Amino acid sequence: MERESLRAGLNGAPLIGLLSRLALLDGPGTKPSFVQGLGQWLGWADAIPLSAALQANAPAAPRPARSAAPAEREFERVRTALLQRIDERGAGQRQGAQDDDAEPQRQRYASLQHAMQQAIEPLRALARAAVAQRSPELQRVAALDAVLEPVLAAREQALLALLPTLLAQHHERLRRAAADAAAPWQEVFRQDMQQLLRAELELRLQPVRGLIDTLRRRPQDDDD
Repeated sequence: MERESLRAGLNGAPLIGLLSRLALLDGPGTKPSFVQGLGQWLGWADAIPLSAALQANAPAAPRPARSAAPAEREFERVRTALLQRIDERGAGQRQGAQDDDAEPQRQRYASLQHAMQQAIEPLRALARAAVAQRSPELQRVAALDAVLEPVLAAREQALLALLPTLLAQHHERLRRAAADAAAPWQEVFRQDMQQLLRAELELRLQPVRGLIDTLRRRPQDDDD
C-alpha cells in the first residue's frame, strides 16, 4: 500500500523510474494529469486560499523588474552544496563498507533528506519573492506558489519519508543475495543510494526551477 501511494503521488518523476528499475516499486503506473493529481492532494480547506490567489487582481502600480541573477546564483550554490554533500556521504559510506547493518544506511538517507528540506525551503522563498518583484502580474504567480507550497509539500514529504525504509529493504536484499554469490554488494548499494538521493534532490528542486524559469522571462513577455 505504501509503495502504491508513493507511485501515485510522485508519478512521472525520474525518481519513480529509478525506484522501479531497482525493483523498489512493482512497476510503472499510469501517469495522471496535473489537474487530476492536484485534485487528489488538495482538500476543500486548501481550495479556499487557492481560489483567492487565483482570483486576486494584480496590482496596477508598476514595479521595476529585477534581475534573475541573484536567485539563479543562490539556486546553483544550494544545488551544488547538496550534491557535494551527497557525494561526500557516499565516499564516507564506501570507506565504511564493512558496515553491513541496514539501519545506519536508513539513518544516513533520512539525514540527507532533512538537509535537502532545510536548504530548499528558504531557497524557494527567495525565488518566490524575486518573482513577486518581477512584475505586478507575476505577483499572482508568487501568491499561488505560496499557497501551494505548504499544501503539496506536506504530502510530498509524507511520500518521500517512505524512501529510507525502501532503501533499507534494498540493502537487505543485496546483502542476502551477496551471501550466496560473494558479490561486491556494498559498492552496488552505495551507487544506488547515491542515485536515489540525486534523483530526489532534483524532484525537490522542481518548484524552484519553475520559479527561476519564470524569472528568466523578459519583462515584456509578462504582458503578452
